[in-house]
Amino acid sequence: MEGVIRRRGWAIIVLAALLSACGGRIIPPSTGPAPQARKPVAAKPIEPVPVAAAPDAGNAAMAGIVAGPPVASLPIKADQAVKALATFRTSCPSLTNRTDATGLTQGADWQPACAAANESSDRDARRFFAGWFETVQVGDGRAFATGYFEPEIRGSRTRSREYQVPIYGRPSDLIDVDLGRFSDALKGKRVRGRIEGTALVPYYDRTQIETGAIDKSAPIIAWAADPVEIFFLQIQGSGRLRLPDGSVMRIGYDSQNGRDYTGIGTLMRDRGLLAPGQSSMQGIVAWLRAHPQEGREIMRENKSFVFFREQSGPAQGAMGYAVTGGVSAAVDPKFIPLGAPVFLSMDRTDASRLWIAQDTGGAIRGANRVDTFWGAGEEASAIAGGMAARGTAFLLVPKGTLARQRAGGSDGRAPSER
Repeated sequence: MEGVIRRRGWAIIVLAALLSACGGRIIPPSTGPAPQARKPVAAKPIEPVPVAAAPDAGNAAMAGIVAGPPVASLPIKADQAVKALATFRTSCPSLTNRTDATGLTQGADWQPACAAANESSDRDARRFFAGWFETVQVGDGRAFATGYFEPEIRGSRTRSREYQVPIYGRPSDLIDVDLGRFSDALKGKRVRGRIEGTALVPYYDRTQIETGAIDKSAPIIAWAADPVEIFFLQIQGSGRLRLPDGSVMRIGYDSQNGRDYTGIGTLMRDRGLLAPGQSSMQGIVAWLRAHPQEGREIMRENKSFVFFREQSGPAQGAMGYAVTGGVSAAVDPKFIPLGAPVFLSMDRTDASRLWIAQDTGGAIRGANRVDTFWGAGEEASAIAGGMAARGTAFLLVPKGTLARQRAGGSDGRAPSER
């Protein structure tokens, strides 16, 4: 999902978003034709500050930060500021208590802004962000944004002839390991696995799971009608099941098997499996369904497997809070703190706005990589399905953050990180 997409006209944007796995959380609708990706309104992004990007930087502090433009100068629309303020308020309890893996802030740094957010009115939303935050550019600031939405597929709480694909909950033998508890050099790194004898070994991959490896250790929370639909729902991480009686069951991400994600769109493209005219979301799904055996083997090359839980409320992000269309975004928390605002100035107007980082994604990795959330429904699907925007990202951090980083070292890193 970190592959580079070069823009060569709108047709290539759509193809790249669908096939390169950079916009990996793109889901085929369960019935009817897929909504057509809408042509974006072009915009001229703010140019980033020229800097030499640090290769293979492990977090934002190591990548280096420089001052961005004043928040008051950013073209933040009033209605977008209001929505961002409400979402920021929601994120504050976690933001002020969690460890910031970026190396830029501590929970206490956010407390004054969070207290002020609770006192600020909607009409003062833009003034709130301008008064409490400064912008920093992480690394070279060059951003790439894709989109995701909440899909709906066919499902059932009980197994029947039509519903044969199990949707698993978290297995009882899946173990999460925080490696930072064993070594300071491994802070922020985690692995998942299972115990075999006295050893921790990798957890079962997709093929093993689909052939019965977790039948005795994982609950089945529902059944899907189509293996292709549930495969893409796993990439999305959450969605809705339309049950036989017409009601809706919401399911959300609970855990993952710890295996690396592989985008099958890239595999299909590289192998020449998509004929002219098939290079679309509909074409990919049609090929997988027309070649069930080969399609199953291709999907199994993505060893990553997601486990779900039933949700009673709206879709939630990695912070455990409800995500908001057009406001919430998935990021790499090593470069953007979860709960923090980030302004995207992109080459299309719909992506150019203030976002709140509330989610993560298995393929959302690296500095300035953002996956924008657009909600549910056909409009959300149309926007997310064609989202492949490039421009500049400015992270909003509490005022004084840049000065503290500079005091730690001329390269923006604390002495302990140098």
